[in-house]
Order: sequence, then structure tokens, then C-alpha cells
Amino acid sequence: MAKKFYAVKKGYQPGIYTSWPECQRQVSGYAGAVYKGFPSRSTALVWLKGADTPVKPQQLSLSLAADDAAFDSPAIRLYTDGGSRNHGNKRGQHVKSDDKAAWAYLIEYRQQRITGTDGEFGATNNKMEVTALVKALEYLLAYHLNDETILATLDSHYVLDPIMKGWLYGWRRRGWVTASGSPVANRELWETVLRLLPQFSRLRFSWTKGHAVNQGNNTVDELLNETMDQMKKN
Repeated sequence: MAKKFYAVKKGYQPGIYTSWPECQRQVSGYAGAVYKGFPSRSTALVWLKGADTPVKPQQLSLSLAADDAAFDSPAIRLYTDGGSRNHGNKRGQHVKSDDKAAWAYLIEYRQQRITGTDGEFGATNNKMEVTALVKALEYLLAYHLNDETILATLDSHYVLDPIMKGWLYGWRRRGWVTASGSPVANRELWETVLRLLPQFSRLRFSWTKGHAVNQGNNTVDELLNETMDQMKKN
């Protein structure tokens, strides 16, 4: 495979890098990051010293991967979802201790369909959404699949936006408070996400509309609902 050079124009430390993991560390979570791959150092240097290249936010907002073409047929397709059933609650009320909640993931890899799911009483929908991603990434890491091309498809902006818009890094810098000064909910889970993401060298995220036509998304939704159906409060 021909060697590739990565130029980071806007990132934590702009410069030229000789591997994607090095480049990824400079741009992952950096709002408005500008970077590009080149076949030679000289062409990368010319681009780096040239005028800024306009980049549409959507081109980078849902991607941690350097080469989009590699994700036309990713080695792994990952789907995660979380849900809850708040019975009798009114808008603005806290989740009740006997409300059911669950998470699920689906990993498609080499004709295998690997699933995971579990439930929890009194958890929020948002907590389950983040938990699903954490559990899936931990599984992939445990089985040494973290360097495969992975396309993760989620329907949750609650999960995607902090990762891809860089909010996670801002929260950490501010001592885990939001820009408005409120404590970050589900902090421990988000800290785990921050620990896990740098260990994946070829991970890309995409959004899909929930309860629609994406079969993988529908599958994880069905799994977590089956889990909630089976939950019984002791």
C-alpha cells in the first residue's frame, strides 16, 4: 500500500502526519477541523501553506475517518439504540424508579450478526443511548476489531452531537459542565466514550431517522423493546 501523508490545517496541532491515527488525534472532536490526505509530503505541504479550503460542516460533522471511499463497504456495520418507557409521567418530570429502560447494539461482521442488550429500571432514554454505544465499542475492542473500518449508524443526536461537534472536549476542559454552566448528565459514560474513541483508527458515524427504513436501526429498536417487555420489578 502506498504511503499517505495527512495535512492538518485546522486542528489541535496543525502540521503533516504520516499515519491516520496521528492525524485523527489532532482532528477528532475539534470543531471545524480542516484536514486532507495526500500521496506525497510535498503536495501535502503545498496544500497546508495555501489558502484555506472551504469545508462544509456536514462533510466533517459525522466522520472520524480519513477515507470516505473505504466506507462504501465497511468491514463492520454497527447499530446502537436506547429507549425508555415512562408511564404516567408528565413533561419535565423525572424518570420514575419503576420506569423500564434498555439499550441494544447490533454488529454485522463477516456474515455474523452479533447483538447485545440489557435493561435498567429508572434510567433515562439518554443514558441508554450512550450506554449502547459504550457497550458496542467495548465489545469491538475486546475482540481486537478496533482497527477495522467501522460504520456506526445511530438515530440519536444526543450521542452524535457531543462526539462530532466537539462538545465532549469542551465539557472536559470546563470540568464537566456545559457552556451554560450546568453539570453534564451521564458524565461517567461520556468519560468512557472519550477513553474509547482514540482506540479506534477507522471509525465513522452516520445518522439515520429512527423507526424508519434502516433495517439495522429497526433491529436494535426491536431488541431493546423485547428486553423491556421481559423486565420485571422485584
